[in-house]
Amino acid sequence: MTATLSRASWHNANQRHLSRALSQIRQALMRQGAETDGLDRDIGDDFTAVEDFDTADQSPLALDLLCRCFGLNAFERSILLLCAGMELEGQWSELCLAASGSAHPTFGLGLSLFANPTWESLTPSAALRRWQLIEVGGGNALTTSPLRIDERILHYLTGVQYIDQRLQTLMTPVYECGLLVPSHERLIDTIEQAWTQRQPASQTGPLPVVQLVGDDGTSLRTVATAACRRMGLGLQALPVEALPSDWQQLRMLQTLCEREYSLSGTAILLSYEGTVTGGKERQGAISNFIDTVNLPLMIATPDRQRQRQRPIISLEISRPTTAEQRQLWHMGLDADLAVPPDQVTALVSQFNLSPSNIQSVCLQGQAAADPGLLWTLCRQQARPRLDELAQRIEARATWDSLVLPEKEQQILQTLSSHVAQRACVYEDWGFGNQSGRGLGISALFSGASGTGKTTAAEVISRDLDLDLYRVDLSAIVSKYIGETEKNLRRIFDAAEGGGVILLFDEADSLFGKRSDVSDSKDRYANMEVSYLLQRMESYRGLAILTTNLKNSMDQAFLRRLRFVVQFPFPDAKQRAEIWRRVFPAATPTEGLVYERLAKLSIAGGNIRNIALNAAFIAADAGEPVKMKHLLQAAKQEYLKLERPLTDAEVKGWV
Repeated sequence: MTATLSRASWHNANQRHLSRALSQIRQALMRQGAETDGLDRDIGDDFTAVEDFDTADQSPLALDLLCRCFGLNAFERSILLLCAGMELEGQWSELCLAASGSAHPTFGLGLSLFANPTWESLTPSAALRRWQLIEVGGGNALTTSPLRIDERILHYLTGVQYIDQRLQTLMTPVYECGLLVPSHERLIDTIEQAWTQRQPASQTGPLPVVQLVGDDGTSLRTVATAACRRMGLGLQALPVEALPSDWQQLRMLQTLCEREYSLSGTAILLSYEGTVTGGKERQGAISNFIDTVNLPLMIATPDRQRQRQRPIISLEISRPTTAEQRQLWHMGLDADLAVPPDQVTALVSQFNLSPSNIQSVCLQGQAAADPGLLWTLCRQQARPRLDELAQRIEARATWDSLVLPEKEQQILQTLSSHVAQRACVYEDWGFGNQSGRGLGISALFSGASGTGKTTAAEVISRDLDLDLYRVDLSAIVSKYIGETEKNLRRIFDAAEGGGVILLFDEADSLFGKRSDVSDSKDRYANMEVSYLLQRMESYRGLAILTTNLKNSMDQAFLRRLRFVVQFPFPDAKQRAEIWRRVFPAATPTEGLVYERLAKLSIAGGNIRNIALNAAFIAADAGEPVKMKHLLQAAKQEYLKLERPLTDAEVKGWV
């Protein structure tokens, strides 16, 4: 607690100091109780001696610190000690009873007992009651109501530090749980400057609020904790959901927070961890707390909060730069693991991880002693967040699973190579330094249902060894203004760190031909399209859109996509090839004629449905898959499609 005294010696000195102060109050009680030689009200010299008790070693002790923090005058100090003695000395109630007729400390006893009493000290706005240092019990009059010292203040006087129990149920201590990179340390310098620079005499009031904006909560907490540690402050996280909407409860919480800052130097990190509920009343409580609480306050939020009356400094906590991530990998990986430099380059190019994510992957990789596991571990880091927003597809299809014309096959392979070689072209060859726009890799897969659009996405996902997530755009488009962009932002923000492939199904539900702006709905619809374009252009991974109606899409939108792949309806030759590949090697077949099967004018998705249903029919009959089983399954599929199965299509099957 001080540089000149050890903890044990400070504690001993603090106890002696408190005991001497209580001894003076005890003597005053005894004198008044005995009523000998009249009432000696002047004990100012004794208090001066107490205040100078610690000057020998110049170590601030608890009682003096408390009086200094809250500006207690001599009378208020004596009242506080009068209440403390009730808790610390067994015969105190008898002394109070003899001195005033009441077994408890009261304001009336203090007014008659101590020198220079001040009536203002009894008011709710004075320090004793304003800072909840004492509690006034029930009674018929203010001066006769019993007084009790607050438990947190009592323990503080004895040298015991802890967070008030009423705050412990709402707040949690924040510790550094991640690594700091140079770009984050520069932000810490900004925070320190904002909170420590000398303000002009005309500028008074609380410190500016520091708003930390980012989607990685660990990095936000690490920056906040490091900034507070540099300035000698502790840090407690307070969720916005914990703020009461009731005005009196909010004021009580604010007082306790400010008191705790005075006692232990504790700053507050107000954290937005989800959607704030409670409507305007809750929003008003949050705004009021931010504007009026007088202590170092930080806000951790994924989205920038609007400016309020109190000055707010907003800092974007971005993920580490490519160079910083590469350095973190080299620092985190043990030399014994023997990870080649090109493998680290591949990890950095495909995964935009936070410092804590990289640290976690390194620890797990070293524990397994397997460098090949690092890629899989990186993929797993992003899954928990994305699994809540989209459907992960287990990619099992290979290039052999696709039956497409050669031109479309070549475009898909080129698309895959662009993703794989992105780091080389953008970073090593310098294309990424020319502009930050247009570096995202985007594609549109168009074609009728069942022509292989989703299968192609699976093939690319497996080829690149990256996760594939399917997003149903028709489900996230909202009629409420701003909600569609919010839904898209959550998905892209969650995907940024994982190097994942995003597959947006039903793209035409949002990206149809943009209309002229004739009303507010048209304007906001165009804003949704513009937002998606902007996020796709800046997204580090691959974003794929699928549509059944390419012709309904705006040409201006199509021009901003890097790849457009048309999945044609398969001809008879392609259908025959699909039939040859649709059955796994382990499936028993007998007498299948693929050229005859190819006469069915259906897409690959329907072919797979027929093959799967035929396999169940054959398995139930205890036979290998035959043409008769496929005929039965084809009839069921055509009923589902509401199409007639003609004799020409099934001629010669059985």
